[in-house]
Amino acid sequence: MNDAHLHMVVNHFPIIGTILGLGVLIAGIILKNNSVINTAYALFIVAALFALASMATGEGAEEMVEDMPNIGKRIIHEHEEIAEKLAIVLYLLGAISILGLILNIKNHSKAIFISFAAVIVAIVSVYLTTLVGTSGGEIRHTEIREESIDSAVKNSIDSEKQVPDLKTSEPKEYDR
Repeated sequence: MNDAHLHMVVNHFPIIGTILGLGVLIAGIILKNNSVINTAYALFIVAALFALASMATGEGAEEMVEDMPNIGKRIIHEHEEIAEKLAIVLYLLGAISILGLILNIKNHSKAIFISFAAVIVAIVSVYLTTLVGTSGGEIRHTEIREESIDSAVKNSIDSEKQVPDLKTSEPKEYDR
């Protein structure tokens, strides 16, 4: 298994785990259930660990695919920049989650404050995960790139202009 394969294996959990964790955390706050809140914290901690693994394998994955046709360094660089921001936010969310777990176990009065802080950071994380996931998908899935859609429409229009109208064109030798 190479770095590109490892990156593909580990890079989905920071996205899915963060989105799932946010939903679980909101449910735990609404239900006022510390066990549910702690479950969300555990999801955030695991998401942060997988973000660490994604960052560790990302450079090797980049080296393997950056010179492939239709990929390009610009799109990989854009993905890398957003991923670095997400990783920092997920590390912060993981640290907040560890603190939240400790405060919940001790029944500390500031535990609820930490859970609301986690919601705010998780919302930022979810926003960044959508950007990272989309930019990562665009690396190999050229059909979802914005410029691919624009160029496909342009190529379609151009090809319609170049197709001769069969009713008005002169018959060719083999048509007779």
